[in-house]
Amino acid sequence: MIVSIFVNPTQFAVGEDLASYPRSFDADLAVLAEARADLVWAPAVETMYPEGFASRIVPSGPAAVGLEDAFRPHFFAGVATVVSKLLLQCLPDIAVFGEKDYQQLRVVLQMVGDLDIPVRIVAGQTVREADGLAMSSRNVYLPPGERALAPSLYRVLTSSAEKIAAGWPIRTVLGEGREALERAGFSLDYLEARHADTLGPIATGSEGPVRLLAAARLGTVRLIDNVAV
Repeated sequence: MIVSIFVNPTQFAVGEDLASYPRSFDADLAVLAEARADLVWAPAVETMYPEGFASRIVPSGPAAVGLEDAFRPHFFAGVATVVSKLLLQCLPDIAVFGEKDYQQLRVVLQMVGDLDIPVRIVAGQTVREADGLAMSSRNVYLPPGERALAPSLYRVLTSSAEKIAAGWPIRTVLGEGREALERAGFSLDYLEARHADTLGPIATGSEGPVRLLAAARLGTVRLIDNVAV
C-alpha cells in the first residue's frame, strides 16, 4: 500500500488557506505505520512543480456542473493535474478516493477513463465522527460552539434523502433543507440533488441514481458533505 501526502498549492486560490492548511506529517506517519502502509510518497512542491513547469489538465464534464466549480473555479484544474502526476509517478493498480469530496471523485474517475491512465479508482466511504460530522482536516478550525452545530449538515442531508426516497418532490425537499440549514446558523453555498454519475441536475427521483450534495459555512469554516438517496 502506497499513500501520498501532498498539500497541493495549485488547488488554492489567492486568499484561501494554503498557508494555514493543517499539516500533521509526523502524526500521519504514525497512523500509516499502524495501518502497515508500505510506502509514503510525500514529494516537495519543487518536485511536483519544478522550474519551467507549464502544463495542466483542465477538466470539464463533472468538473463544470455548478457545484464546487461555481465557488472555486480554479480548483479542479489543480486537482486533475496533481492527481494525474501522482498516479503516473506511482502507477498503482488501485487508487482510493473518498466519497466525502464527491465531485472530486467523479472528476478523477472521468479523467482516468478519458486519458487511459491504467489505474482503477475505488470510492472510499465517508468516515464520520460519532455525531455524523464528516471527518475533514478543516474540522480543527471549528470553535466549540460551531463544532456542536456542524453535524446539522449531515442530519439535513439524511433527512432530505429519506424524503426524496419516499417520493417527496425534490424541489420541496431542497427548499425545506436550505431553510433548515440557514436556521441552524449555516451560510449556504448550495444544497443540490444531482445525478450520481454525471452530476447533472435532476427534477425527480426517477431520473436517478440521486446524490445530495451540500456546501455551507459556519463562521470562517466551509464544510462540504453528500449522501446517496
